[in-house]
Amino acid sequence: MTAKKLGSRLGKGISAIIPEVPEIVESASKIFEIKLSDIKTNRHQPRKSFNPEAMQELVDSIRENGLIQPITVRPVDNGYELIAGERRFRACVELNFEQVPAHVLPVTSDVAMMELALIENVQREDLNPIEESEGYYVLASTFDMSHEEIAKKVGKKRSSITNSIRLLNLPRLIIDDLRAGKLSAGHARPLLNIENEQQQLNLWRRIIDEGLSVRATETLAKGLKDINIRTISKPVETKSSFAREIEEKMMHIVGTKVNLRGNQSKGTIEIKYYSEEDLTRLLDLFQTIEE
Repeated sequence: MTAKKLGSRLGKGISAIIPEVPEIVESASKIFEIKLSDIKTNRHQPRKSFNPEAMQELVDSIRENGLIQPITVRPVDNGYELIAGERRFRACVELNFEQVPAHVLPVTSDVAMMELALIENVQREDLNPIEESEGYYVLASTFDMSHEEIAKKVGKKRSSITNSIRLLNLPRLIIDDLRAGKLSAGHARPLLNIENEQQQLNLWRRIIDEGLSVRATETLAKGLKDINIRTISKPVETKSSFAREIEEKMMHIVGTKVNLRGNQSKGTIEIKYYSEEDLTRLLDLFQTIEE
């Protein structure tokens, strides 16, 4: 992918992206009129979601002003393959355009095309967190690129690439909300530190229902992570199975660590909180129960 002004961005940094094709720099400044019927979509396009309202706005804009920003393609047998600009391409198809302006880049390898398509969307911030994760995953799995290599291509830290790909390990419901824009990557990353999937889903539901901030989410996730760490580090547990079961059930209800001291007849219940916001949330929860 390129960037907001495709020609200028390509001319500026393309040699660092694909050094084995120096002529791309010169080609990027040339614009050709190409028949829409000669263009096929990019099978490695990282962007999968197209907001209907945003698409309609783009269609209306292009109908009124024409296609100001060219798409980007590469030559293939019997035509061209789209590298970047699928939203613009789809809008022109809907408007029954016969031709569109396009940058034609002599990109021969699939990995180079995938890199360009991913970089374009990342720089334009067009991808949702899961589309970005899937793009990195394709580069790593299909094209055998290391996280370090991907990071250099898109201008990010290696840890950012690794953490982005890790989002794909979250439960499907959480991934769907990330894809739909209902959940931010900042909210989702702390969930990765929780080993128990049900706990991940419980905290995710609270984020959505209560509108938790990223910081509050991090605090709650840390509390659940600490529980997991202590469980792993203390394989010999003197507490009864009854107490552990009750603690687990209560923890799922209140969303934080619960410590049960005593037996089935009497004892105390200790509920942890990790911030003023967390304490207020617990108070609201208990008041709801009281009502």
